[in-house]
Amino acid sequence: MNYLNNPNTKFAIILALCLAAFTSCREEEVEDEGLPLPVISLQETSAAKNFEYIGSIEGVESVEIRPQVDGILEEIYVDEGEFVEKGQPLFKINSQPYMEDYKNAMANVNLEKAKLEKAKSDVERLQPLIDNEVISEVRMKSVKADYQVALSSLQQAQAQAANMRINLDFTTIKAPVNGFMGRIPKSIGNVVKKTDSEPLTNLSNVNDIYVYFSMSESDYLYFERAKNDKTSKKNKVNDQVKLVLADGSIYEHGGKIDANSGQIDRSTGSITLRAKFNNPDTLLRSGNTGKILMEEIYPSAILVPQSATTFIQDKKFVFILDENNVAQRREIITKGRSGDNYIVDSKSLSPKDRIVVSGLDKLASGIKVKPIQRGQLTSSL
Repeated sequence: MNYLNNPNTKFAIILALCLAAFTSCREEEVEDEGLPLPVISLQETSAAKNFEYIGSIEGVESVEIRPQVDGILEEIYVDEGEFVEKGQPLFKINSQPYMEDYKNAMANVNLEKAKLEKAKSDVERLQPLIDNEVISEVRMKSVKADYQVALSSLQQAQAQAANMRINLDFTTIKAPVNGFMGRIPKSIGNVVKKTDSEPLTNLSNVNDIYVYFSMSESDYLYFERAKNDKTSKKNKVNDQVKLVLADGSIYEHGGKIDANSGQIDRSTGSITLRAKFNNPDTLLRSGNTGKILMEEIYPSAILVPQSATTFIQDKKFVFILDENNVAQRREIITKGRSGDNYIVDSKSLSPKDRIVVSGLDKLASGIKVKPIQRGQLTSSL
């Protein structure tokens, strides 16, 4: 039997040929349109490049509390971490020996006062006799000299008494500033001395805080030149800085660099700078650490998403599209990062270039792309 003469067989063959031709046309149509991938058009925009430096945090007023007299620690009026006000008692040293010294000094003052009164009385008693030439002036000079000796002795005794009073007052140690108490290594009953290497505690006023950080000599020179350059087209260094806390969050209050050490450390080749931050909620304490973020402002920059780049060894590449939407791999030179984007040298890319931003694993040079337009990158500031 000849199957080719069968009408049903002929119809099946014709249908199969039509489907094959249709499928081939569809594949050619898809192939002609290219691989659909997200694409962005580049443009010049302002951007900020961050520089990070490790910093240590201290209160604006950070005071070591040390005893001014020796003795047994009798009372501790506050606890570690407690906020205290200026003039508030913190510690009490046994005052009995200093009270006795003060009493003895006051007794000596009273004795010298009595001697002065006697010398004054002698002068007043002899003055009429001198006036009437009953006794010689030589005797009067001797009496007046005794009076001056008694006056000087009283003043010396008063000074000693004042010193004893100061020592007595030093037995109560008070807060010199408002702030938070640090660790208290001593306990009641311990002997404390003026010569102790370790302070009784540290007191920090943290309504404002300082962050100290170091940068290399080359960075310092670069920032100083950028800061002082008045040309508007040049990159600028923002004099406002940010603080990254230990948990990775950005501190809500901005700061400003207000001082530097004034000299380069020869052993490290670095210079220490200081930034000041408001700390109204007293979240930050002396001893905290963080990172200072300094920003270099680019008035005109070309930004490329990090996700749009590939790496071959130590080089970065992007895929750009030509006028026929054919992808070409191009090496780029970056100047740093701004958020999730690279700041690209204008010699690598130009404004209005189109680059593929995802699906790079499917691409190679020469592949045609059907652009899915994603718009343009805007300022990261």
